[in-house]
Amino acid sequence: MMVKTIHNEMVIRVRDLYKTFDGIQVLAGISFQLNKGETLAILGRSGQGKSVLIKCIVRLIMPDAGSIDVLDQDVLNLKDKELNELRIRIGYLFQEGALYDSMTLAENLMFPLSRNKQGISEAEKESLVEETLKSVDLLDARDKMPAELSGGMRKRAGLARTLVLQPEIILYDEPTTGLDPYTARDINDLIVRIQEIYNVSSVVVTHDLKCTRRVSDRIVILQEGNFIAMGSFEELENHADEMIRNYFI
Repeated sequence: MMVKTIHNEMVIRVRDLYKTFDGIQVLAGISFQLNKGETLAILGRSGQGKSVLIKCIVRLIMPDAGSIDVLDQDVLNLKDKELNELRIRIGYLFQEGALYDSMTLAENLMFPLSRNKQGISEAEKESLVEETLKSVDLLDARDKMPAELSGGMRKRAGLARTLVLQPEIILYDEPTTGLDPYTARDINDLIVRIQEIYNVSSVVVTHDLKCTRRVSDRIVILQEGNFIAMGSFEELENHADEMIRNYFI
C-alpha cells in the first residue's frame, strides 16, 4: 500500500458559514479547512445539514453569510465562467450517482470529457475513459446502460464519471447510503484506493460509522448547525464528552 502524504497546503477553507431555510438555521457559523491529500469525514445524523454544506462549497447552494475559498479562489464571488472552470477541478459524487439513463456507461464518461476537455484528441478521451473505468473495476461494463447496473455498480459508475475529469478534490455525498454491508465495504475500499491512485483531497459526508472509520484521516461532527468535535476516529470514539462518544456506539 502506498504511503499517504498530507500537505500543509489548504485546498478548501470555509469561514463562518450560515444558511437558513424557511426560518430554520441549518448551518450556524461553520468553519473548517481541508489540506491537500487529506480525507475529511463530516459525520452527523440525517437532516443536520451535511449535504447542504458541501453543496455550498461548489455553490450549488448559496449561503447566507460566510466565505469559501477553494484552490485559492473565492467561490462566492466568482463569475459564472470562472465558477464552471473551478467546478471542473472538483469532483462531486451525488447520492444517486447522477448518470444519464439514455447513455451507456462509456458514453456517460465521454460526455463530460467532450464538454470540458475539448483540447484533447478523441483517442486521448477514449484512453481516459478506459483507464478510469478500469480504476473502479467497471471496464467490462462499459457498454451497459445505467438501468443494467446494480446499486454498487451505479455508485462506482458515478465515481468514474467524476474521476474522468481528473479532479483535485472530490466531495462525496453519503457514498454508502442504500447499499448492503458488503457493497458498502467495497465502496469504502474504493474511496481509499482512489485517494492513493489519484492523490486527491476529499470531503466525505456520511452517517455511516464504518465508512467514517475506513476512509477518514480526520473527522468533524456536525450537530444543530455547528461542529461540536474534531479529531481522528480513535480520539472521538474515546472522547471525554459522553455525547461525542455516543456517536460511535
